[in-house]
Amino acid sequence: METGKKADLIRIIDSSTKDLHNRVDMQRHILATVIDKKIKKADICPDCLFSECPYKKKLKRVLTESIAVLEGTKRSFKSKKLELLRKDFIRLLAETD
Repeated sequence: METGKKADLIRIIDSSTKDLHNRVDMQRHILATVIDKKIKKADICPDCLFSECPYKKKLKRVLTESIAVLEGTKRSFKSKKLELLRKDFIRLLAETD
């Protein structure tokens, strides 16, 4: 391979490598920022930092089922306490997103 073509190829590889390093650094910064905000937002457990957290999924399922039961019985039981509990569950469910 000619010396000029080799040098051009090496410059292209260097430029591409620098670009990849910059992109990796940017992704690391973005992920660190997201994790930092999630930790401050939800000091519940470290597992809840991730969208696939089994505890978070279970919490959402239980809250959704409880809200449905309270919705279904609100005409039968006219209770202010049950209404407040249902509203608290709805608020809590919205906060888990």
